[in-house]
Amino acid sequence: MNTYVILLRGVNVGGKNKLPMAALRELMLDHGYCRVRTYIQSGNIVASSESSPPPALCSIVQAAFGFTPAVLVMTRDDYLQAIAENPFADENGKSIHLFFSAQPCRPDLPRMERLQSTSERFQLGDKLCFLYAPDGIGRSKLAAAMESCLGVATTARNLNTVAKLREMLLEA
Repeated sequence: MNTYVILLRGVNVGGKNKLPMAALRELMLDHGYCRVRTYIQSGNIVASSESSPPPALCSIVQAAFGFTPAVLVMTRDDYLQAIAENPFADENGKSIHLFFSAQPCRPDLPRMERLQSTSERFQLGDKLCFLYAPDGIGRSKLAAAMESCLGVATTARNLNTVAKLREMLLEA
């Protein structure tokens, strides 16, 4: 049995792709997942499964809720390794965002450097980007363009959410 961190992209945002987490947990349990836990309403899941979750989870959500979210799945070890590389661990958790990708990033570094404000800093990993945005993610031109700058689909979480998922993962 393997334990995963599963991040759903674009659920419960702006009234679109409504996905009640309690209903999602029940569906996942009914389809063979174990120890399913969710955190807040934005598609953060820690669950165990005998098989890799992505195809089955996409089908489950499509059948029950009528849309197919992008799903990013990380094994326990991959998730813990990714967040251990955080260069901004001493900063406020709401100011740090991790942009996760299922594929290696193909960054446009010159564009990223042009878009970042004087207070922002970023660091690239293979399949993620750490962004420190002390003036807020909503004001960040770099955050708004991050996906196109990285050249791959991403889903972002702030450090507080990432830390909570780590805690849930270690409890699983």
